[in-house]
Amino acid sequence: MENLLRPLIVVGGSVVLTLVIGWATDFLLRKADRRHHDTPLWGLLRRARIPYQLVLCAALLRGSYEQAQLLQSREEAVGRTLTLVLIGSTAWLVIRIAAAIVETSYSRYAHARAHRDPARVRRVRTQVTLIMRVVSAVVGVVAAASMLLTFPAFKAAGASLLASAGILGIVAGVAAQSTLSNMFAGFQIAFGDMVRIGDTVVVDGEWGTVEEITLTFLTVRTWDERRITMPVSYFTSKPFENWSRGTPQMTGIVFWHVDHSAPVEAMRDKLRDILRECPAWDGRAFNLSVTDSTPSTMEVRALVTAKDADDIWTVRVTVREEMVRWLTAEHPYALPRVNTADAVLPPSRNGHRHAHDSVPAQARRFHGVSRTER
Repeated sequence: MENLLRPLIVVGGSVVLTLVIGWATDFLLRKADRRHHDTPLWGLLRRARIPYQLVLCAALLRGSYEQAQLLQSREEAVGRTLTLVLIGSTAWLVIRIAAAIVETSYSRYAHARAHRDPARVRRVRTQVTLIMRVVSAVVGVVAAASMLLTFPAFKAAGASLLASAGILGIVAGVAAQSTLSNMFAGFQIAFGDMVRIGDTVVVDGEWGTVEEITLTFLTVRTWDERRITMPVSYFTSKPFENWSRGTPQMTGIVFWHVDHSAPVEAMRDKLRDILRECPAWDGRAFNLSVTDSTPSTMEVRALVTAKDADDIWTVRVTVREEMVRWLTAEHPYALPRVNTADAVLPPSRNGHRHAHDSVPAQARRFHGVSRTER
């Protein structure tokens, strides 16, 4: 009877004690979360309740398993298994706690500066994301190394591994040269403020928003919902456009090719009316000028402003569409036209032209109205 009750008390008592302590801790965290609404720390710490209970259960079982006198022939294997579970759950718990603390600090910072300095907030967000990835990687490596050291075979081979560490380091460095360069480029991006999560960039002719930055790659979400994944070393070795660098305000350009008789002053007035009706225009400035001229058309350029890259795109397409619609309805003569005339060939040797020396009028193709018909 004693041989049956002892393992039941030890194992069952450890599990029950784990559940009681876990419930009490979760209750205190919920109470603290309701009391302190201004900080999300206590609510985020509740996410660590599963690894927390695993640590408690593994620690209690590891310390009291010998008293249970259960599977004595496998006692060493069971003890090593509990040790491995304890190390893994401890690493999991440390990562969850670190994530909760970092996320709380970032939330406070972002809440205080979101309206005053959004670019700085995006920069801190990028740095925090990369720091958490580094912390997770370091904790994972330490946990894996600690697990390996629980096996006697790895302890015996430790001396030889340390002796060959220099050679292995050189070989690994050569083999992982591109990976290491990407990792260092990731740190350079995070702390050099070159590009941040949420920035609007143009890379290889593609316009999009930076969605994710890791130590090795960067993801850009394009305007048509595609994702472009690029190595971070690209942004440290090649030029790219960052439309969110500094202030997010932007100036956009719209071009039209119109006839020389186009009413430029009326187009300026119409541009002002279009912008007043466009919510995306920030009201800072606008301008319309004739920037070039060809034998058949002249080039008109409009400058408009907006608060960010998304709004400047909306302003540009709205101005272009509304101006063309207005010219078509009110000033159709201002649209570009192709002027045509009969092609006259040089006279023949006898001084007379042939009947087919000129192109018949029926063969002409008009676009708009020719100058001879004005």
